Amino acid sequence: MTNPEKHVAPSDEVNGEGLNPPLGGPRKVKWYRSSFYNAFILGLCNFLAPGIWGAMNSLGGGGEEEPYLVNAANALTFGLMVVSCFFGSVIVRFIGIKWTLIVGTMGFAPYAAGLYTNNRFGQEWLVILGAALCGISAGIFWMAEAAIALSYPEPYNQGRFLGFWLSFRVGGQILGGVISLGINAHRSTSGSISYTVYLIFIALQALGPFAGLLLNNPSQVQRKDGVPVKLQVTNSIGYELKSMVKLWINRKFLYIIPFICQAVYTEAVMFSYEGLWFSVRARALGSFLSGVLALIIGNLLGVFLDTKRISLKKRSRYAFFLVVGWQGMCWIWASVVTAEFHKTNPIYDWTDPGFGKAFTLFLFWVAGFQLNYMYLFFLVGNLADDQEEVVRIAGLLRGTESAAQCVSYGLSSVNIMAAVGSIYLNFGLWAIAIFPAWLIVKQVGVAFGDKKIARETPGLREASDRDSNNGASL
Repeated sequence: MTNPEKHVAPSDEVNGEGLNPPLGGPRKVKWYRSSFYNAFILGLCNFLAPGIWGAMNSLGGGGEEEPYLVNAANALTFGLMVVSCFFGSVIVRFIGIKWTLIVGTMGFAPYAAGLYTNNRFGQEWLVILGAALCGISAGIFWMAEAAIALSYPEPYNQGRFLGFWLSFRVGGQILGGVISLGINAHRSTSGSISYTVYLIFIALQALGPFAGLLLNNPSQVQRKDGVPVKLQVTNSIGYELKSMVKLWINRKFLYIIPFICQAVYTEAVMFSYEGLWFSVRARALGSFLSGVLALIIGNLLGVFLDTKRISLKKRSRYAFFLVVGWQGMCWIWASVVTAEFHKTNPIYDWTDPGFGKAFTLFLFWVAGFQLNYMYLFFLVGNLADDQEEVVRIAGLLRGTESAAQCVSYGLSSVNIMAAVGSIYLNFGLWAIAIFPAWLIVKQVGVAFGDKKIARETPGLREASDRDSNNGASL
């Protein structure tokens, strides 16, 4: 394994900066083997599984009148995901990354079915069972899609790949908002959404495994830089588990754990906020508009992260300051308005005075969550030393996310925490996370070099040598 502190020498990079296509221009690839095609399929799986899950939760408490039961179920989901994420690399060893992704899509439809039975018949047991099945499968799905997103694209397309892929997650939220808004547009009071919405969600999530079948195996992917994708795990189970523990306590990952936690803790906070203080149709509108804003701003960040005119060092730092500043603005805003709401207990509809101030916060919150989420993938992609470590660090990232969200949704099932307590707690987590995260961020492009280029340099050389040999034989 390479030394994580080692610089990437200029001679080890391709075309100087390591961000450009190979000499002679990009190679021709079959469209159904390209990194863009696989980004689309990965995004489609994300849309049909966690995207629709996000659509339900973006309606506030899974669309229920009160968010407490759903928050408790989500805590169970994320608690189980911690375990399944940790064993993700072991699963990849036996069935490969593609089938790990497919299996990971299978637990989402039972979650939606649980919300449907609770909404229509008042039964709670399937909510809990569905949440458990979702947690077991979603952990390995999250690990697998993260590893694919960090390994399949060319280095100069990494940011765009991340932005395009994550657009599908908020795409599910947008669709959920549109469907719910169309069905509930007349409902200007609080309450649960129509059960018809859940039937649509169940049908969409059941398509997830079939979409996964369209994904290319790593060996089938054709990149424009000619580098083969090698995303597999061949070590023993014991070796993988020991490697996961060593990576988890390694300084380069340990220091960003608070940053990961404060980022994802926000999900339960902002969705509980929406569920508590807004009417049914206002929640549907919030799901739609916040998703559109998050889609736009996330792709803009992806383009910036791929900008060749700015060094990797500066890009990583500028994006970090944007994410931290945006989040800080939202926490100050939220602390002020929710302190007032806790006293007055409003239910805002879009025709009410004061709606704009309360509603705009939710839009900015979701957009900031997307920025933070995407930046985390960019950051950990610059920490892994080799392709096997990509799988491990993806599992650790997703496992840490799940642990934080388990706590977040669990605490948000308590009335006072959902109303104001979690906001103050998340504000504190944000403040604590900045300095240790900065200690890692400032080394990206400096002491850490460009990890993606370093991982793929042997493949780039093989591709170049292959082209040279083919040219000589002609």
